[in-house]
Amino acid sequence: MGEGGQADHPVSESLIELTEYVPTDVPEGDLSKADVEAIDRVAGNKVVLDAPGPRTGWKWRLTPQGWVGFVPVREDLMLHLRPRVCLGNIFRMLEYAYRLRQFELLPGIVGSESLQDFYERLAAVLAKRVLERSRRGLYRAYIGKEEAGGAVRGRIDVKRALSRPWDTALPCEFQEHTADIEENQILVRTLAAIARGGMCTERVSPLVRRAYRSVIGMATDQPLTTADCIGRLYNRLNGDYQPMHALCRFFLEHAGPTHSRGSNEMIPFLVEMPRLFELFVAEWLRVHLPPGLLLEPQYKMTFGRNDEVEIHIDLLLTDAASGRPLWILDTKYKVAEKASSEDIQQVVAYAAARGAARAGLIYPTALSAPLGAEWGQSGVTVRSLAFELGGDLEEAGQRLLGEITAAVRS
Repeated sequence: MGEGGQADHPVSESLIELTEYVPTDVPEGDLSKADVEAIDRVAGNKVVLDAPGPRTGWKWRLTPQGWVGFVPVREDLMLHLRPRVCLGNIFRMLEYAYRLRQFELLPGIVGSESLQDFYERLAAVLAKRVLERSRRGLYRAYIGKEEAGGAVRGRIDVKRALSRPWDTALPCEFQEHTADIEENQILVRTLAAIARGGMCTERVSPLVRRAYRSVIGMATDQPLTTADCIGRLYNRLNGDYQPMHALCRFFLEHAGPTHSRGSNEMIPFLVEMPRLFELFVAEWLRVHLPPGLLLEPQYKMTFGRNDEVEIHIDLLLTDAASGRPLWILDTKYKVAEKASSEDIQQVVAYAAARGAARAGLIYPTALSAPLGAEWGQSGVTVRSLAFELGGDLEEAGQRLLGEITAAVRS
């Protein structure tokens, strides 16, 4: 270990292993100028890089900032960002956050030995489901099209035809029954990202490529995002797409910015822990809330004459019958002894604006100096809360829920 509890890490041929928020020292000669420039360019907002000096013992000091996964830096150098939380709890958080539990997709997967193993197993689940659906036929829908040709197809666009009397091609409007729709384009986009990402071994890569080939001939690769995987409508003909799209959301959300690695496009697998913590807490509470309470994640409020100012509240807890706001809750994935004045002021302002009497800051560990007081003249009681990630998540969730509901009843 280096001074002050920092880890010393000589660089292997291709991998630097780092732990979330733990400073790691690397001998000055083990990183070339090109390595340092590449780390700063590719992982600048994910890893703080301090130059050698008296404070670092004349070594490079790398400190990950709330990201977990793999970052390819150069063709021969990869950063492996390890979580502080045990892997089993990371997997359970992902299971809740992306609602994979309801589809029973993960038997045995939470026993994965590493993040890469977890990623690969989920990729295999998605590929197998896509192949099964392809064998039965991809979901199709009618979409409107316009086309000019020598034969009539559908109905003629008379107005357009009369405006171009010299054009012998007849403008037609018709409905085409096609598989090139968003339901399948999401699958194409995700499988392409997995295949290019380089995270799967030869045990799973052929399966992913086969699944990709089974849909690419029927649907195109469009620039779709995680937002396109959410809030979709399903019916008896495409109901089996819902768990596949849940998996696609997971893969697309954790595929970082595309990075060129050699001659291949490399998409790193990265989990943004503050985002995961927010999604996990919201979904856990949603599933376990008692009757009579309603939770609204990412509640939007607008201000200004033309609603030009927009804020998003992590969690709004209301009385289901009356709609009365009970709690404004904000997740803070931080290691801290006490709540910062900035965080307190923000959540109190949100509560006052929404008319809630209680505001809470939810941390992954209990604060050494817990907070619980009425803040200034706002009339809002603000408290620090904890969803402890270091032990049994279900027990930790029940403790948090007990504190929230007890305050509501008081």
